[in-house]
Amino acid sequence: MLLYIANVLTADELDRLHSQLNSDDFIDGKATAGWHARLVKRNTQLRSDAPILPKVQSVIEQALKQNPLFQMAALPKTLSPILFSRYETGMSYGSHVDNAFMGDATRMRSDLSLTLFLSEPTAYAGGELVIESTQGEQSFKLDAGSMVLYPSSTLHRVEPVVEGVRMAAVAWVQSLVKEVTEREILFDLETARQAIFAKHGKTAEFDLLSKTYANLLRKWGDL
Repeated sequence: MLLYIANVLTADELDRLHSQLNSDDFIDGKATAGWHARLVKRNTQLRSDAPILPKVQSVIEQALKQNPLFQMAALPKTLSPILFSRYETGMSYGSHVDNAFMGDATRMRSDLSLTLFLSEPTAYAGGELVIESTQGEQSFKLDAGSMVLYPSSTLHRVEPVVEGVRMAAVAWVQSLVKEVTEREILFDLETARQAIFAKHGKTAEFDLLSKTYANLLRKWGDL
């Protein structure tokens, strides 16, 4: 399942991030790429020892915790550390698939990838996130503060930036539910359950959906 989520960050949060992210703290992004992805990765990334990193990571971590659509779709068990990427003119990230497992001391499985756009689409030309699937390619260039959540198993790329600067935050999620089809069933059930409650309140139908959702999560979930 591929999901677009708007307004993950507020305008104030975006302003705070931009005021704290200094281009001098960005280094070659190849440092965090797998051996094959390094061949096509041409961007810069906020260095892991930058003093500001914990503060800017916390802004996005809190926003994701408080976003009901993200929580409902991802069912996150583990969230990787947030990475901040910067693409200047001529930079791109060629077609690649994310590593199946992330981390060194603490390992996590990458079920879902997220790209949170930090630059307005008018601030740069090019730089679209392109996700490949059996239905073809889908291209994303979203408003600042909006996010794409997509399976880590997909091939994807960032098109060359031909003008301006593209800033984004990226991270990976290990879900409580490993199988994408099972997560989608649970997402649909929860969407229907919430719609029924909003329209009719706590009814017998709502209770039955709640029972089914809880039992499927119990069956498929992995703590």
